[in-house]
Amino acid sequence: MQLHELKTKSRIRKKTRVGRGGKRGKTSGSGNKGQKARGTPRPEIRDVIKRIPKNRGYRFKSIKTKPRAVNIKVINEKFNDGEVVSPETLFAKKIINSKYGDTLKIKILSDGEIYKKIIVDNCLVSEKASEKIKKAGGEIREIKHNEANLARIKTARLREAGILSGKKINVQTKSKQEVKKVKVVKQKIK
Repeated sequence: MQLHELKTKSRIRKKTRVGRGGKRGKTSGSGNKGQKARGTPRPEIRDVIKRIPKNRGYRFKSIKTKPRAVNIKVINEKFNDGEVVSPETLFAKKIINSKYGDTLKIKILSDGEIYKKIIVDNCLVSEKASEKIKKAGGEIREIKHNEANLARIKTARLREAGILSGKKINVQTKSKQEVKKVKVVKQKIK
């Protein structure tokens, strides 16, 4: 055996130092050049943060349920003289609809004209709307949004929607003011 006849068991491979990482040779699956080829791209949230103005404070979606707006022109069309406009009647006449009965407050706005004498009960009313209602000879009663009233309205709506079927919801019927009055009366008796 001569020197030139010697052979290795496995072929000698020269290591190619390209790409670094991955098993795909030259660019290791990162493509050519650019931010993504050179390192990790910056997080997307950083772009979102940069778009937010540098004003003080922050914006958020309010948790409070905003009142549903009902215009006077709609009330003029749907109601007759002397009828009571309340959340229950508005819901019964399908002027307002609520999927799960969550909207309990209603505000009457002044868009349009009213010529009928109506009684507004348990509704918020804008200044111009109240002027128009009073000018037509209508009446605006105070808002009585206590827990029992709100629960009653909500259960009525849920039954109407077919979600509740004859079930009663137990709600404390006494408001805070009623409880205070009872305590005062008990103290006077003693």
